[in-house]
Amino acid sequence: MMSKTTLPTQLPDLSHYWIPFTANRQFKAMPRLFKAAKGNYYTTMDDRQILDGTAGLWCTPAGHGRESIAAAVGQQLLTLDYAPAFQSSHPLAFEAAERVAAYMPAGLDRIFFTNSGSESADTALKIALAYHRVCGNPMRNKLIGRERGYHGVNFGGLAVGGIAGNRKVFGNGLAGVDHIRHPLDIAKNAFTKGVPADGGIALANEFEQRILTLHDPSTIAALIVEPMQGSAGVIIPPKGYLKRLREICDRYGILLIFDEVITGFGRLGTKWGADHFDVIPDILTCAKGLTNGVVPMGAVAVKREIYDAFMEKSPAGAIELPHGYTYSAIPIACAAAIATLDIFAAEKLEDRAANLSDYFEQAAHSLKGLPMVKDIRNIGLVAGIEFEAIAGKVGAFAFATYLKCYELGLHVRYTGDIIAISPPLTIEKHEIDRIFSTLNAAIKYVANQGETGLDASNYLKNEQAWAAHQQPDEL
Repeated sequence: MMSKTTLPTQLPDLSHYWIPFTANRQFKAMPRLFKAAKGNYYTTMDDRQILDGTAGLWCTPAGHGRESIAAAVGQQLLTLDYAPAFQSSHPLAFEAAERVAAYMPAGLDRIFFTNSGSESADTALKIALAYHRVCGNPMRNKLIGRERGYHGVNFGGLAVGGIAGNRKVFGNGLAGVDHIRHPLDIAKNAFTKGVPADGGIALANEFEQRILTLHDPSTIAALIVEPMQGSAGVIIPPKGYLKRLREICDRYGILLIFDEVITGFGRLGTKWGADHFDVIPDILTCAKGLTNGVVPMGAVAVKREIYDAFMEKSPAGAIELPHGYTYSAIPIACAAAIATLDIFAAEKLEDRAANLSDYFEQAAHSLKGLPMVKDIRNIGLVAGIEFEAIAGKVGAFAFATYLKCYELGLHVRYTGDIIAISPPLTIEKHEIDRIFSTLNAAIKYVANQGETGLDASNYLKNEQAWAAHQQPDEL
């Protein structure tokens, strides 16, 4: 590594940007900045190559720097940069919707475009509420989420989400919301490889036994779940769990929404989590991989009968769904989505992920037995490594491990006491080996340092030196 006295890296002024979901003061004291990306690697400000173990933020399944996507976006900017989203449109929006519909599970072929996963979640909730109203059931106005669920950061998604740290700062959000229990049971299923075998039916039955009894099923509009809970630290549902939820929703006329912002586009070795678990929801939300992370875009796919209900039951000439965004189906996003789907079709990235999943699984579980490792969970090309909790220092071990991995040339994601791995689907076997050998070294290093290892200021000395040398004191 370069010496502190050299200080060759010229940082931008860090003072103005309020970084999301980040401890800003800590980050600006040791800034971790990427200046380029290609394939499965980032380039840092000091020209180090960092293996991308997270596909960006779960959002670049086809790897970085795809020329066909860049060309499509660039050409579209010069052809039609923007068209009004309300009361008019452009041909590429309809082409993109047709392509996305063809990629969806059977029957989910009516597409509403958004700009993010958060907007997709809120859009899906609004569609569910409006659907019951247009069908003459306005008392179906309650929404059910799940503990440790993540559905973005808008008020609807926060309300049905179940990550306490995301909710408590902002108050109650929406009324008429409740939650079912999450499916993680480390006591019974620690170090399970793939989908846990037991407990799924009984856990799903709690939805019927507890939530429906408390609220009356005729008042519930929708249940929203992630097929696999990603942001909460890779929580994989036991066998039969999602199928049973589907049966319960069918029995009581409740819409089932799958949030597939993370599980879509090949992450589980299938196009969708719905395909992996063989359960088709009524509404499916997506984003991230839809454009390979190049242009913000999300989508909500609904069953045709839901769309048809709006068309048939709304007054003639009325706006059937008074909802949308200025940038819904913006031309460059449509171009990026089509180009991304072309890559998936040509390179069969879902099959590639499926073929690598066993190798990935074995590599992930090679970490069993290391200090502090409490559980390892995996499915497709995603793994979660959960550490033993340290009293009064939630997340400190995982954060230190994340920083050490960065020093060693690997980017991972930490959330609470969990490290999540979700590489691009273009990952190679030798890169999978590197991911988990680096994690192995980082975990051992942090554990061997004891209390000192938990102190973030002991990592990224070069980054600390750059910040101290070049930035204003008020940072």
